[in-house]
Amino acid sequence: MWITDDKLPLGAYIAHYVEWLTQHGAKLFDFISFALSAAMTAFSSALLWFNPFILILLFAGFAWWVQRKLSLAIFVALSFLLILNLGYWQETMETLAQVSFATLVCVIVGVPVGILAAHKPTFYTVIRPVLDLMQTIPTFVYLIPTLTLFGLGVVPGLISTVVFAIAAPIRLTYLGIRDVPEELLDAGKAFGCSPAQLLVRIELPHAMPSIAAGVTQCIMLSLSMVVIAALVGADGLGKPVVNALNTADIALGFEAGMAIVLLAIMLDRICKQRDRTLGGDA
Repeated sequence: MWITDDKLPLGAYIAHYVEWLTQHGAKLFDFISFALSAAMTAFSSALLWFNPFILILLFAGFAWWVQRKLSLAIFVALSFLLILNLGYWQETMETLAQVSFATLVCVIVGVPVGILAAHKPTFYTVIRPVLDLMQTIPTFVYLIPTLTLFGLGVVPGLISTVVFAIAAPIRLTYLGIRDVPEELLDAGKAFGCSPAQLLVRIELPHAMPSIAAGVTQCIMLSLSMVVIAALVGADGLGKPVVNALNTADIALGFEAGMAIVLLAIMLDRICKQRDRTLGGDA
């Protein structure tokens, strides 16, 4: 058939480009890999340095301070105690460090990009196909170039996680800023607000629920990459899941999966936008 006789060498072009990056940017990628690995090791070691019971109290207290819900603090404490009892404390702290780092990078980059896209429609038109591509490409595909460039370890998993999850805060920040009523903006301009003051005093407060939803979705997407990242050598809860898959160990897979689910629920409840209409232990 004529349309299949001359195949476009798209894959060959990408492979050649990645090979070119590997040859000419080896020192840069080695430095990035070393820096990220050292940062993740330090973060994980800091979490593991604490006595687990003290850290559980700190997590529970933080949950209560953020949401003002005693029930959430109790749930956080009991969940971590169960994880500790099952023997997955170290893996959970390693996963928490990875998810925290990936979410922090996504927020630092994604929120400003979303704000810029909301104020520059042409810019959003340009990046929208890229965001669609980032969210629809299978997660395993991200690991191929990152593994080639950065080698085995936590770094390719981290970078793949950031690329996979960053679209959520960008889109939801964009939607939150775009949904600010024109009446509020006109009122701010009437009072002499500069564009920066409009952003800080009107747009960001109004868009905060949408931004918070983007952060929560970013956390969930990052957690979904835990098992995928374990396939390229990343530590954390993904390793026992992969081991359970390789050995058909139902008990191991269920326990590690339960730890991931509990961690996901805790992070979701802590990071969601607090309902200001409810007071105390609502």
